[in-house]
Amino acid sequence: MKIDAHQHFWHYDPVRDSWIDSSMSVLMRDFLPLELKEEMDSNEIRGCVAVQADQSEEETNFLLQLAQSNSFIKGVVGWVDLRAENAEDRISHFAANKKLKGLRHIVQAEPDEHFMLQNDFKRGISFLSKYGLTYDILIFPKHLGTALELVKQFPEQPFVIDHMAKPQIKDQLFSPWKEQFQELAKAPNVYCKASGLITEANWHHWKIEDIKPYLDIAFEAFGTDRLMFGSDWPVCKLAGNYTSTCTIMEEYLKGFSEGDKAKFWGKNAVNFYNLN
Repeated sequence: MKIDAHQHFWHYDPVRDSWIDSSMSVLMRDFLPLELKEEMDSNEIRGCVAVQADQSEEETNFLLQLAQSNSFIKGVVGWVDLRAENAEDRISHFAANKKLKGLRHIVQAEPDEHFMLQNDFKRGISFLSKYGLTYDILIFPKHLGTALELVKQFPEQPFVIDHMAKPQIKDQLFSPWKEQFQELAKAPNVYCKASGLITEANWHHWKIEDIKPYLDIAFEAFGTDRLMFGSDWPVCKLAGNYTSTCTIMEEYLKGFSEGDKAKFWGKNAVNFYNLN
C-alpha cells in the first residue's frame, strides 16, 4: 500500500492563514479530502497522513474529524501546546483518539533558533512516548544543530524530519545543511520525509536534476529503512502538482529493488506512524 506521509487540509481563512502571501494565491481556497482523494487515486496512493498547518487544538480536532469520516486518512499529526503546564493532560486527551499518531510545532517560524531546547518544550516532548506518539520536526537548515541536540536528549522518542529540513535547492547550496543533516541521520530514532522539495527549488523552472543531488544525500544518510514519501499537498501546487511530486520519486527510484521501493512508498510510514 502506497502512503502519502505528509499533506494538509484547510478551510482557507485569510487572517489565520496569513503565511499564505500574495505569491501563493493558488493556495487561497479550501483544500479538503474529496479533492485529495482524486489526486491520490490517479497516482495509486491508498492512504495518507494529515499534518497540522495551524497551531491550535481546533486544527487537531478538525483533522481528526476528517480522518473519522474518510478512511483513507490513516493518521493525523496534530498540535497541542507542548509548553503548557497542562501539556500532558492535553496530549492524553487527544491520544485517546487512535487516529492521532503524532504532534508537530511550526518551529521554523519561531524567532528563537534554539526554541526546541527550551525547558518547557522539552518537558512536553518527554510525554509523547508514554502515549505512543511521534514528533515531526519542521525546521530550516539553520535549526539542524538544535534538532541534533534535541534528538540526543530523547533517544527513545521517534522523530521525523519534514521536507529534509528544507535544503536550499533553488540556490544549489549544500553546506552546512549536508554535514548537519548527515549527522542527524546517525540517530536511529530519526526518520525523514522526502517531501516539499519542489517548493524549495525554483517554483517555475525546477527540473529533476536540481533535486537529485539532495535525494542522493538523503538516501545515503538515512537509507531505505528511514525515508518516506510525502506530497506536501496542497503546498506543492506552488511549484507543480500532486503528480509531479510522485513522478520525481518514481524516476529517482527506478534502479532500486522492489523491496526498497515498497519501504519508501509505504512500509516506512506504516511502521513509523503505526498506521493500519
